[in-house]
Order: sequence, then C-alpha cells, then structure tokens
Amino acid sequence: MSDPHLQHRKGVALIVAAAVAWSTAPFFTRLLHLDSWTILFWRGLFGGGFIALILALTQGRAGLRSLMGMKRSGWLVAGLSTLGMVAFIPALQLTSVANVAIIIAVQPFAAAAIAWIWLREPASSRTLVASLVALIGVAIIVSGVDGAADYRGVGLACLMMLAIAAMTVAIRRHRETPMVAAAAMSNFLGSLVSVPFASGIGSVTETDILVLALFGFFQVGMGLTLFTLGSRMLPSGQASLVATLETPLMPFWVWLAFQEVPALRALVGGALVIGAVVTDLVKDNRQRREAAKPATS
Repeated sequence: MSDPHLQHRKGVALIVAAAVAWSTAPFFTRLLHLDSWTILFWRGLFGGGFIALILALTQGRAGLRSLMGMKRSGWLVAGLSTLGMVAFIPALQLTSVANVAIIIAVQPFAAAAIAWIWLREPASSRTLVASLVALIGVAIIVSGVDGAADYRGVGLACLMMLAIAAMTVAIRRHRETPMVAAAAMSNFLGSLVSVPFASGIGSVTETDILVLALFGFFQVGMGLTLFTLGSRMLPSGQASLVATLETPLMPFWVWLAFQEVPALRALVGGALVIGAVVTDLVKDNRQRREAAKPATS
C-alpha cells in the first residue's frame, strides 16, 4: 500500500474522530445554564490548556516555542477558528440544534468553493454529489422543526460555517505550519474575547467547572486537534464532508443523555448523511487502490 494511501486513511480516521468529539457540543451546552460568553471563556481556557499540555508532552520545549512564536499562517488559522467558536455556542442557544446542523452540512460546498478560488483545488464530482445527498439528509431533519427560525442564531451559524470552511482550506494551504499550536491559541483567544461580555465567570459552581472542563478537553481540545491534523491529509471538500458526520450525531447524544427521541425525519435524514459520507469514502478508497495497482505491479 502506497504511503499517500496510508496518509489518506489516517486523515479520514482523524477527522471522523474529530466529528465525534465536536458532535457533543449540544450535550454539554444543555448541561450548562450559563450565558454563552461565560461558557466560551471557561471552555476556551480548558481547551487551550489541554492542547498546550499535549504540545508540551509530545514536543517538549519545541512545542511551547511553536505556540509562542507562531507565524502569520498560524494566526490566520487561529483567528478563523476563534471566530467559528465564538459564533457556535450562541447559535446553539438562539436556534435549534437542527437549524445549526443543516448549516454545518453546507460546509463541504463552502470549503470546496474557497479551495477552488484560493488553491485552484478541484473537487471530485463524487464528493460534490455526496455533499448534496448529505445536505438533502439534513434538510429532511430540519423540515420537521416547528416555528420560524431565529434569525440571529441562523446568522451566527452561517458565520461559524464559513469560518470553519475557510480554516479547513487554510490548514491545507499551510501544511508546514504547526497547526496544533494554532488550535491552542484559538482557544485562548476565544477566552480573551469573551472576558468583556461574560457576566458569570466568577459565579460558576463546582459542577459547572467539571462540565466546562470536560467540554474544553474533549469537545474543543481533542476535536480541534484531531481536525487540524487530519485536514492536512485530505482535499478540503472531502475533509469537510467527513466532518458532517457531526450532524446526525448531535441529536444522538442528546437522546442518549436526555431521552429525547429523534423524530422519524431526523432518523431518515441522519441515515442519508451517514450513507453519503460512507459511500464517498468507500468509493474513494476503491479508486485509490485501483490507481495504486499498476505502480505496485
């Protein structure tokens, strides 16, 4: 098996793991009865600390130097990630999880478009078709939501989606940059930006601190670290498509913890999303194997 093929499979595995971690955001948000800025402050502090600890343990002083001496490309990724994080939590609080989910599902289109404009990186027709199927699946989920969408929440979700799509392309464009350090810095920036607006930083309980620590360590720290590593190894459109596995998993964790049974529309739509991603990955893997056969023979 060729080395590029191994790298591709590793990239897919990393982004699938990141999608699982990211999908727990509604679960943690539901557990916390705090304003969004307070959540962002503590979540960023714990998430950034976790990633900085990983850097120190795996790279020693070199890892900490990469954190303190980031180049412009690292600050670009950190800034886009911060923008996405700052918009995400308020979006979950202002509108439904389903509305946020359908906007997240548009991310592959946005990433593919940005990659074409910036890197002239073409997206395969198979990935575009799979992205469309995934979008239809999430549209089915949202079609069962009652009432008008909250425009502020939807607007923030759109801002978050565009920021993360641009971040995905920037990571692929600047592969030589220590992106794990950029992920840590983005969390610290999120905490710094939240300070003037947070009203309950000092009034959190011990239980809140525990939930916020888990939120930062698992959903933010692990999710963002895995995604920044995996995005280097895949085309931007496909990386975003794999990340849409987050969409059907969001209501799953809420159902598991709070016994909120998803509607039939959510189950059908979720099956379409997962099916689109799995089909794209299986066909891509098969095509790569066939392309590698002449070289190995």
